[in-house]
This record gives sequence, C-alpha cells and structure tokens, in this order.
Amino acid sequence: MEGGGRPSASQAVLLAASTAITALLYSVYRQKARVARGLEGARKVRLDGDLRAVLLEAPGRCVPYAVIEGVVRSVKETLSSQFVESCKGVVQRLTLQEHKMVWNRTTHLWNDYEKIIHQRTNTTPFDLVPAEDGAGVTVRVMKPLDAAELSLETVYEKFHPSVQSFTDVIGHYISGERPKGIQETEQMLKVGTALTGVGELVLDNATIKLQPPKQGMPYYLSSLDFESLLQKQESSVRFWKILTVISGFATCAVLFFLLRKQYRHHRERQHLRQMQEEFRQAQERLMNAEGGEILKNACVVCLSSTKSCVFLECGHVCSCHECYQALPKPKKCPICRQGITRVVPLYNS
Repeated sequence: MEGGGRPSASQAVLLAASTAITALLYSVYRQKARVARGLEGARKVRLDGDLRAVLLEAPGRCVPYAVIEGVVRSVKETLSSQFVESCKGVVQRLTLQEHKMVWNRTTHLWNDYEKIIHQRTNTTPFDLVPAEDGAGVTVRVMKPLDAAELSLETVYEKFHPSVQSFTDVIGHYISGERPKGIQETEQMLKVGTALTGVGELVLDNATIKLQPPKQGMPYYLSSLDFESLLQKQESSVRFWKILTVISGFATCAVLFFLLRKQYRHHRERQHLRQMQEEFRQAQERLMNAEGGEILKNACVVCLSSTKSCVFLECGHVCSCHECYQALPKPKKCPICRQGITRVVPLYNS
C-alpha cells in the first residue's frame, strides 16, 4: 500500500484486470446460457406430410426457431471428389495448410506453426428429406456455410514433406524457420448424410426453407442428433460457468487482500493518533499540575521523570539519569550543546 492507505499502481492494475476478466467470462457464460436455453426451447417438427400444414397455421407461415432432422439430397447436380472416386457431396472444402517449425527466442524451443495458405469451398443447392422413402416433403437448406457445427467429413488427406538441401537447412536455422511440408485436405458433406438442422423454418410459396434465424440465435447443421447437440451446448455452458466462478473468487481474493491492507493501515493511523492524544494530555497535566512546579522539575527530554543530573562543565540541570544514558555519543548538553565531561547526581532534600 502507498502512503495514505491507497493501493499501489500494480495492485490497482491487478484488481482492474481481474475484474475485467471476470466480467468478460461472465458475458461469455451469459451468451452461452442464452444459446442453450434457446436451443432447449426450439420447436421440434417432423419431416412428414403434416409439416406444410403446421407452417400454414403458424403466424407468417414461419417457425422462428425449429429443429428438424433429415437426410441430405442434392437438388440438381452433385459435387464429385477430386481424389476419391464415387464420392458425391453437396459441400466441398479444399484446404492447403503449411506446417513449419519456428524458433522461440524466449523459451529457446522449436514450436509447431500451422497456416492456411489456400482454401476453397464449393456448394450446390440441397434439401433435407425424410430418412424413410415415400414421403414427398423436402426442406431446402439455405446458406449452409453460415451454420455453426457444419459437419464436413474428411475424405482425403495427404502430407507433402518439403525437400531441403543442406544449404536450405543451414539457412532455416539462421532464419529461425524450418518448413515441414504442405498438408492437402478435402472435406465434403456427402449425399445421404443425416443432419440435424436448427434455424428458422419458413414456407415460401411452395418451398419449405430452413435458413438462419433473425433473432440472433445460432444456425446449426450438425451430424449429431438433437439431444447430443443440446448436451454439447450445456457442457459448454458448465465450462464457462466454472471459469467465471474461479475468476470471481480470484477477484474477491484480490479485493479482500487490498481491503485488509487498508484496514490495517487505518488501525495503525488510529493507534498513532491515540498515542499523540495521550502525549498531549500528559503535557497538559504537567503544565497544570501544582502551578507548573512539576513541569519546572521535569526532564526536558521525556517530560515525565524528575531532573536528577548536573552536567559539567556547563552546570545545567535539565535531564533525568535515564535520558542522559540515552544521549548519543559524544554526549552533549541538550540546552547549550556543550560537551559533557562529567555528571554529578542531584539529590533533592
């Protein structure tokens, strides 16, 4: 603590940082909890012949947040894998990722570093259809790339190691970067994949569409079933809640430490003021007792004991024996500052 009981700059920064982290974690927790509650309250609809009737009865022919499960089916042509034969899908993502080792000058270690150097995503319109054949109801999936939890299956993956000469190796050690190679990956949302869609379900003319909701809730296209998806979100809520509680306890501990320091400083100041008041009262008593006779015979140093020493060669009678013993060396008279050669005891009869 600094003078006046104020916390130091480092303590104030620590408290502010701890409070800000707690507030940030609490904000994330609140947002996750809101998403989980919204997902739990989403309306579950079946992909059957009654779906169109349900939407016709809904206000604005729209269910703002609905859960629907179905199987992926392409509307027109499908996308073919570039590396795997007979692999068809509706979403294709090609990724080139660079892998290298980077020297950390702080830890003096080589750390793995990954960077996406190229990525391309191709899509084609697709529907969700019932898993059972024979039902003619389909749901057109809109803006699938905006969906969270979009389940893409990795159908091809290959690592191309970099070829390096001896000169390259020396140059990489000097520069602090050692290329490892390029990883090539292809991911696809295959035709026939079972998907759980959560979003806004709307009847647009004759077409039923699943699209991102307008209330700010997340849009899901997941290969998990709805119960698994809900449990995953609830686990995320519990994780952020635990982090928030831990950070909150840390903030309370820092605040308690600072308040305890300030309380101790306040007690010390009270004790000092009490001692000063007692000393002032003692001086007043000496001034007022017996017309000042006690003050006249009191030691000029402690003002409490009686004068009992004669200092020679100056001859001043001004101190008690205890205060004479406490004088720093070389001992000098407190009145005239002349050196004391010897001390004669004073006896009052």
